[in-house]
Amino acid sequence: MAANGVPTIALNDGNTIPQLGFGVFQVPPPETAQAVGTALAVGYRHIDTAQMYGNEAEVGQAVRTSGLDRGEVFVTSKLSNGFHRPDDARKAFESTLQALKFDYLDLFLIHWPLPTRYDGDFVSTWQVLEELQRDGRAKSIGVSNFQVAHLERLAAEAQVMPAVNQIEAHPYFGNEEVRAYDQAHNIITEAWSPIAQGKVLNDPTMIDIAEESGRSPAQVVLRWHIQRGDVVFPKSTTAKRIEENFRIFDFELDDATMDRIGGLGQGEAGRQGPNPDTFDYVPS
Repeated sequence: MAANGVPTIALNDGNTIPQLGFGVFQVPPPETAQAVGTALAVGYRHIDTAQMYGNEAEVGQAVRTSGLDRGEVFVTSKLSNGFHRPDDARKAFESTLQALKFDYLDLFLIHWPLPTRYDGDFVSTWQVLEELQRDGRAKSIGVSNFQVAHLERLAAEAQVMPAVNQIEAHPYFGNEEVRAYDQAHNIITEAWSPIAQGKVLNDPTMIDIAEESGRSPAQVVLRWHIQRGDVVFPKSTTAKRIEENFRIFDFELDDATMDRIGGLGQGEAGRQGPNPDTFDYVPS
């Protein structure tokens, strides 16, 4: 466990990752530096951004002005859907380092598999990430939104298995099949949309559990993710919520409560975001 009280998880490449991070999806660039600065001041040491978020430069700015050494902050970014061709992927990664003004990235992910684009070839894209890890500019590499079939293809055709798989996961959509594959193959699961875009916070069961625990519904949901063993990175631009979301390591949910929350699952009907098997968005 790190000095800030956040557990660290060992990755399959020998590196470690803080289990709680701060996400900047849909945080407008003008607000990003301040939000990340607040998170770092609270104690977060893991920031999750992406090329398609448009706020990498502001993340880098916040890290540089925080007073923290670069090595103290774990930063993730993700390859834009428009740059899957190998040469494009290489150039895009260079652009990410330039935007952040970093010499290296702690974790770089393929954002979406896009199996209906690029002739269904995400393996050659992954091989570029393998190159980036070999030359040390990406300490760890992984994927996001990869289904079991996509992971199995990497296992058959690639040299390196992903260190992480960042997928939609929350009480309404546990994404258990993918989580089970990840666990069986030593891939750490990261949960995006951990509170189901806010919907789960108003669930009567969650409200009851929060009242019983003396915690907010968001804290309870985040604690549920932590106890499941996943990496989670809530986002907010409100200082009070950024701090509240960090305070989840001084209480535990018992097995019965974990089961109550897990029982809210709705299977595929609970999915809030796109289905990775059909999602084919490319920025214009």
